[in-house]
Amino acid sequence: MKKYRVGILGATGTVGQRFVQLLEGHPQFEITALAASDRSAGKPYAEACAWKLPGNIPQTVADITVTPIEPPLDCDIVFSSLPSSVARETEEAFARAGYPVISNSSSYRMDEDIPLLIPEINGDHVALIERQREKRGFGKGFIVTNPNCAVVSFAPPLAALHRKFGVEACVVTTMQAISGAGYPGTPSLDITDNVFPYIAGEEPKVETESQKILGRLADGSVEYADFPVSAQCFRVNVVDGHMVSVRVDLKEPATLEDVVAAMREFPSLDLHSSPENFIVVSEEPTRPQTRLDRDAGNGMTITVGRVFPDTVFDYRFIALSHNTVRGAAGGAVLNAELLISKGLI
Repeated sequence: MKKYRVGILGATGTVGQRFVQLLEGHPQFEITALAASDRSAGKPYAEACAWKLPGNIPQTVADITVTPIEPPLDCDIVFSSLPSSVARETEEAFARAGYPVISNSSSYRMDEDIPLLIPEINGDHVALIERQREKRGFGKGFIVTNPNCAVVSFAPPLAALHRKFGVEACVVTTMQAISGAGYPGTPSLDITDNVFPYIAGEEPKVETESQKILGRLADGSVEYADFPVSAQCFRVNVVDGHMVSVRVDLKEPATLEDVVAAMREFPSLDLHSSPENFIVVSEEPTRPQTRLDRDAGNGMTITVGRVFPDTVFDYRFIALSHNTVRGAAGGAVLNAELLISKGLI
């Protein structure tokens, strides 16, 4: 199997570290470049990075010298975990220099010619890359994004229902882990014994990104899903794992058994990072729970539970995903695997 050399932008941050962890021992990827801010550039990664994940920094990257966040980089593929304040300009520079850029940033997600991917749902949206290259003059380079980490939790079961029965309307309430705010993130004295009812800019992202992902590719553009999504987003005192409460109206009648079957039968992919089961539906009344279920499928499975008929909408359920794995670095790695399988890298 061919090995691709990869570089990570924002390599010392929370998601950058998760990229390093997930790429260790990957059969298709080898980390050859790590880029970070000026205060880290020029130092060995082990010295520049305050490692916050379980275990130690992988020895394969410990001695790599951190470089500035600018092209060229000694790699074939760029994974970006840059903050949105700098991502747009920097990611464009790398794409223009000929690199495939797989981004976790929000900067390009809603641009009409940029694929916003959950590969199991809308892998065909990679067809936008051709239009993107023509429109932006990128040559060999391009940009592909993965969605907001809360969207990753509920979009898969919603996609399963939308394909089978059609969705009329959806209301979601997110309970998002503190790791979603990066490091050091939310001050401990603010989040301990507390819930934040507001995450800046989050609700519009959750509403619009899900409509783009569940939309249909037609004539070189994405027709957004034709149903409204209403979202309220909360920060809760959990380290990892975004949980979402969902209420949904369907266009066609469906029994409870039909709804559960549609979710369970939604196919996974035959890629290295794909879980055996994309969506797992638990029948235990107390599941999913963040601590118990966020690592399902090595953090790449979506766990659904408490699927019931609703008294206002048709159905309600709870969905859970690991926000820094499936919702960030792991989702981006899966995007890269998809692009390779389609011959785009």
